[in-house]
This record gives sequence, C-alpha cells and structure tokens, in this order.
Amino acid sequence: MLKTIPEVIAHAMKSLNTITAAEAEKKCKQENGIIIDVREPAEFAEKAAKNTINIPRGLLEMKMLQQYPDENLAIFIHCATGARATFSAEQLKRVGYKNVWVVTCMLDDICCVF
Repeated sequence: MLKTIPEVIAHAMKSLNTITAAEAEKKCKQENGIIIDVREPAEFAEKAAKNTINIPRGLLEMKMLQQYPDENLAIFIHCATGARATFSAEQLKRVGYKNVWVVTCMLDDICCVF
C-alpha cells in the first residue's frame, strides 16, 4: 500500500528529535552546533536565515561526511516546510550522526529567530 508524503513524514517524526527555532538557536550555541538549510541553492539565495549553512538535501550525506565528520556534532536541519528537513535528518541518522534535530517551524518563523 502506498503512503502519502504526510504519512511518511508523520511516521519518520516518531523516531526523530524535533525542536522549535527558538530552542534550536539556544541549543546550537550551547553545543557549538550547526544549522543546515537543506533547500535548493536558488531558494536559499532568495531568502535564508542568518548563520545557516546551505547544503541541499540531494548532497547532504556526502557533504556532511566530508565537511563535518564528527558523529556527535549538534546538527539542526530546516527547510521551508519541514518535509525535506525530516527526510534529511532521517538520512543523517542512518549514516551515523547521533545529535540530529529537525527544526519544526516554517521558514518565515526560522528567519525571525536566527
């Protein structure tokens, strides 16, 4: 039986750490972490939160393993709606990252905080 994207996301979220933008900003500073925007470069260029790193979802695992090889690094992932961030967090957990968080706010809310 096929599942809808919202169903897949809801299922994935059960096994992921989630956090609001305000909580993520504080925790990121405390743990010397990184905030990754997994949207496409054109989207990121149009509107982005301060202090975020753009690594598109399609390149995430490869770039992360090259640039951030610390499996305990605090990683906070966001996108425009949360869907790509959820899938991205799931993948990072699969490759071995242990401190991954999905920022659950919409892009406009994230831009206001960071």
